[in-house]
Amino acid sequence: MVIKAVLFDLGGTLIKTAPVPIIFERILLSHGIQAQGNIDESFLDEVAKEMVHDYGLPYRKFWRIYNGKILRKMGLSEDLEKLADIISDEWWDNADLELYPEVKDTLLMLRRQGLKLGIVTNGFRKDVDDIFSRVGLTDQFDAAVGVDDVGKPKPEKKIFLYALEKLSINPPEALFVGDNLELDYKGAERSGLKPLLIDRNNKACDDVRKIYNLKEVTQFL
Repeated sequence: MVIKAVLFDLGGTLIKTAPVPIIFERILLSHGIQAQGNIDESFLDEVAKEMVHDYGLPYRKFWRIYNGKILRKMGLSEDLEKLADIISDEWWDNADLELYPEVKDTLLMLRRQGLKLGIVTNGFRKDVDDIFSRVGLTDQFDAAVGVDDVGKPKPEKKIFLYALEKLSINPPEALFVGDNLELDYKGAERSGLKPLLIDRNNKACDDVRKIYNLKEVTQFL
């Protein structure tokens, strides 16, 4: 089957940021608040799993709940709703947001080959639009699907298929590139897309199709 579209995850695939705990600490410290407890990746994974059914909530409400869980873990108990809103509002100003170096060249290369380009992310569209404007990706994609477009996060089939519908592409005609084995690779595979793992640090098992630099995507078209 000829590949007609390449879709990408966003965070960890096209963009990189400071670690979540660091961003929380920066914002809190800028408001004179010293956190007591620590958060790590395992706790963040737990919170994400707890909230997997909450992506249909309005943007502000979702992040009040999510940020509130983390703030409590950091030892805070007062004004949590206000602090949660502050975290949301000031997040991207404190995230060290940047593109991976090869992103723009890769997108241009794919576009020159006549391929449609898309984004499928578990982020909200408001954040996607903010990210695009900050890193110069506005109008670079034929479709950009956030979790609130369908109320279901990756690895659910619904979010992948919704993006393909917007592109008028069948699943076997699409390549999906992401950095998370379960959410991106397996989610895309179960949805009928051709999955590809971006594994810059060579941490994944060898029985998956993977690349170490986005420019290598052309080898799988």
